[in-house]
Amino acid sequence: MADVDAAVADTHALMYHASGSPRLGKRAAAHFARCEAREAILYVPVAVIWEVGLLARGARVNLRRPPREFFADLFTNPAYQEYVLTAEQVFDADELRFTRDPFDALIVAAARELGLPLLTRDSDIAGSGAVRTIW
Repeated sequence: MADVDAAVADTHALMYHASGSPRLGKRAAAHFARCEAREAILYVPVAVIWEVGLLARGARVNLRRPPREFFADLFTNPAYQEYVLTAEQVFDADELRFTRDPFDALIVAAARELGLPLLTRDSDIAGSGAVRTIW
């Protein structure tokens, strides 16, 4: 399968990349590498930004700086694009029944709105068939 030119980030995928974690899947890591080389695009849904902020506040992730600064740095690379939350995404997320996690539902809805695959290892998302996944 050929590499995709654009994808959407799930929260854990972005955090694994940022921390250099070996838990990042091979295909997801390849997409991040292409983004770092400015050869691909990765959309970061606003729901991911919010979830990262909550995880940092609860000390579940260490960004080594405030979330605002982390994302300001990330978005200096034009390969990483903030993807705004729309009412359509909220409606779509509400209609997705494979998860009770509002962040997962909003992130999947963003990928569906964009018509792009989602970088995720989440088996519930992958198994739902709601969106194509890459890991």
